Amino acid sequence: MKKSPTNTALLLQRATYASVIVALVLVCGKLAAWLLTGSLTVMASLVDSLMDAASSTINLVAVRWSLNPADEDHRFGHGKAEFLAGLAQASFIAGSAFFLLVHAVERLRNPTPVTQVTAGLIIMALAIVATVVLLTYQRRVIRKTGSMAIRGDALHYATDVLTNLGTIAALLLAKCPGLDPAVANIIDPVFAIIIAGYILYSAGKIGYEAGQMLMDRELSPEIREEIIRIARTPPQVLGVHEVRTRQSGQTMMIQLHLELEDRTPLLRAHGIARAVEKEILRSWPSADVIIHQDPAELARKTERNEAGV
Repeated sequence: MKKSPTNTALLLQRATYASVIVALVLVCGKLAAWLLTGSLTVMASLVDSLMDAASSTINLVAVRWSLNPADEDHRFGHGKAEFLAGLAQASFIAGSAFFLLVHAVERLRNPTPVTQVTAGLIIMALAIVATVVLLTYQRRVIRKTGSMAIRGDALHYATDVLTNLGTIAALLLAKCPGLDPAVANIIDPVFAIIIAGYILYSAGKIGYEAGQMLMDRELSPEIREEIIRIARTPPQVLGVHEVRTRQSGQTMMIQLHLELEDRTPLLRAHGIARAVEKEILRSWPSADVIIHQDPAELARKTERNEAGV
């Protein structure tokens, strides 16, 4: 999908602001629900939203920083700030999971009944609605920008929906008519432990992907194949090799070598490479493309030497 740098920046900024606003609203609502009910699963959801608010604020700063143009100290731009934000998010989310586990184990040892269930259910239901609306917008932004930071943000808001559903289930079961009070009192911390486990899994997933991007992982095979197809399109191109790609924020870094006839004039070789570059930029307008031209015979000799022939 083609992306206009200006539209991308606007979408990313709007998405980060929306995320922070929704997180703060959820924190206020869940704090009220926890004070009313005393439920550990409500507190689990509250802690999750506090982490959301913190990581969304980091996201906002990181996205704004990543959109800054290249300067003398950062010749390739500031795009990797998005991936650093992803690692920070993973740390916050993992920390919240361990916090919940500690409190859940303590509650299992000292069970406490849940009160004001109806008020808690209403607030949690409204929290789900607000989160789903935000997720719908975030996924639209991700489709148009491919942003790692927004993807990480959306992932932990998706876990928020699950934690909210788990909280509602725990509240309903805790007040289920005819349920043994001893069983009812342990339902709340058991659900909190399950939620904490899922949050921890999500943190690992975000952290792994952010780490891979910081390590300059290649773009998907589908994108590489499309780049090679475009590069081979001109009839003067006899081959393509040393295709290297990576992602830096919103910028795709693409490097490749074109194999041309040995006696191709330099001016003509430059024109062919420029034509290939323009075609690549038609598909990825914000990409940074570097193309080197090689004499075909020299490329073949290099391949034979590397193969030990």
